[in-house]
Amino acid sequence: MKPFVTGSLLLTLVTAAACAPETAPADAAPAPQGQGTPLVLADTTLPIPIAVSAVAQPVQTATLSTKVMGAVTAVLVQAGDRVSAGQPLLRLDARDLSAKRVQVEASIAAAEAMQREAELMAGRMRALYADSAAPKAQLDAAEAGLARATAGLRAARAGLDELSAIESYATITAPFSGVVTQRFVDVGALAAPGAPLLTVEDHSRLRVSATTTADVAKGLRSGTTLDATIEGVTVPATVEGVAPAPGRSLTVINAMVSNRDGALVPGGVATLAVPGTAQRVLLVPEAAIRREGDLTGVTLRGSNGDVTRWITVGRPVGAQREVLSGLRAGETVLIPTGAPSVSPATTSAGN
Repeated sequence: MKPFVTGSLLLTLVTAAACAPETAPADAAPAPQGQGTPLVLADTTLPIPIAVSAVAQPVQTATLSTKVMGAVTAVLVQAGDRVSAGQPLLRLDARDLSAKRVQVEASIAAAEAMQREAELMAGRMRALYADSAAPKAQLDAAEAGLARATAGLRAARAGLDELSAIESYATITAPFSGVVTQRFVDVGALAAPGAPLLTVEDHSRLRVSATTTADVAKGLRSGTTLDATIEGVTVPATVEGVAPAPGRSLTVINAMVSNRDGALVPGGVATLAVPGTAQRVLLVPEAAIRREGDLTGVTLRGSNGDVTRWITVGRPVGAQREVLSGLRAGETVLIPTGAPSVSPATTSAGN
């Protein structure tokens, strides 16, 4: 009987194992429900951005020159120096202008003396004519002399104003606050009218210009906010205007970017993200995402408790992330307590 009992027991164990229900695969070991706000995910419709190649340049750039000819006596800045509006940058030899000023001031003094003399003469003639002691012709001559003297004084003073304007070209100043990016001359060089001396750029604001087709730029309006990427740094850009490219069947999109901290490189490689064709995507709040090394996951709430689901995410959309794989619409994720909450209406917008 002993072998029979042992065989019966073995048969019973095999039968019980065969009839036991299969265990369903799990995302991870079930855990008790944690503290947080559950959020049911839903598809949303978003435009797929089109990255258009662009160039980012300073809004204000000035290449400075002079209207006078003279030797450079001082260059007060170097390339890369930051300057303030009105700051002297370069000086020219203006000794000939100083001599000219002496001459002009002397001519003004002579004109003032002539004008005073003409006023006295005109006053005497008026009195004599009133007493019938002088003919009308002498009064007219005195009045004409006074008019000529007054006109001569105005001309002399205008010459001084003109000289002062010319003298101002002997000292080159910064037209606005910015950075000296180029220096074309050194001390001793001869500066000619119109020849470039220095270049100053204002890097606090950049204009991102992208050339694309009219279909891509269609619908863009002044004031629209886009994403601009300059040398790998993504920043918001405000559309300044959209206009046809000169002589071509293309369109230029100009957008303004603030760069007050100087983090962006003018003239660097840039792209402008223009909204394209709409596509249905799934978004998950950034607050619900957990990162462990190279892994990105969320806490998924199910009927048996909370589990960790590892997912793949894509581009940011405000305070959310696009889900590339690992989640489906209708599933519930948990936003931990204390994290910024996102309403289901925000996630499901566009349905």
